[in-house]
Amino acid sequence: MFSTVSAQVPTPTYIALMAQLRRGGRQQDLSSAITAAIVLWLAQQQNATAGVGTHGYQWKSLFLPEGTELRSWSYGEHNYARVEGDKIIHQGHAVSPNQFAHAFARTTRNAWEDLYIRRPGDKRFKLACLLRQEGEQEERELKQMEAAQAAGPATQTGAASPASPAAPSLLPLPDESIQLLAAALASALSQFAPPRNTDSGPRWDLPERRKFRYRLEDVAFE
Repeated sequence: MFSTVSAQVPTPTYIALMAQLRRGGRQQDLSSAITAAIVLWLAQQQNATAGVGTHGYQWKSLFLPEGTELRSWSYGEHNYARVEGDKIIHQGHAVSPNQFAHAFARTTRNAWEDLYIRRPGDKRFKLACLLRQEGEQEERELKQMEAAQAAGPATQTGAASPASPAAPSLLPLPDESIQLLAAALASALSQFAPPRNTDSGPRWDLPERRKFRYRLEDVAFE
């Protein structure tokens, strides 16, 4: 079960959306229409990031569209490469991210943690591993939203189905019922209890000669 949040929509946009729903002739819930629009927009953004219909370099799960700049830092200066077409070009040669990261380095480097990326539209460079994590998180959220949309009607239908068994109600019992249950429980337990020994022991028939009862601590201080 997913929670919901509220968002502010400009009044002209809200009026245009209501008018479009009326023109469509379908009784569609406003929240469902807004959610469907967001899901469609996310899918379009996902396709753009994945490189559908555009040139760029696919770096495992991270897509670098054409025009993306790559930057590395070696010995006090920055080195730059650029995505042109479907290749990463550095000093006129096509290279891989790993080759570009090692171009000026004398030690082993991890390209994901060494290269900074700035795609077209980005305001600043960002570490490659952070971009990869953001893309994976967006993909998981999109799949969860699509699954929630698909499971929504089925959940509502199942809740309204008369065949669904009702949960048993727990109501307090009256006092008479409680007494009857207690008596029945005591009778059942008595069947398993050992019989009480009522035989008199030896010299139990002698008269009681003790007239006073003393405590051990009283005797100690007399």
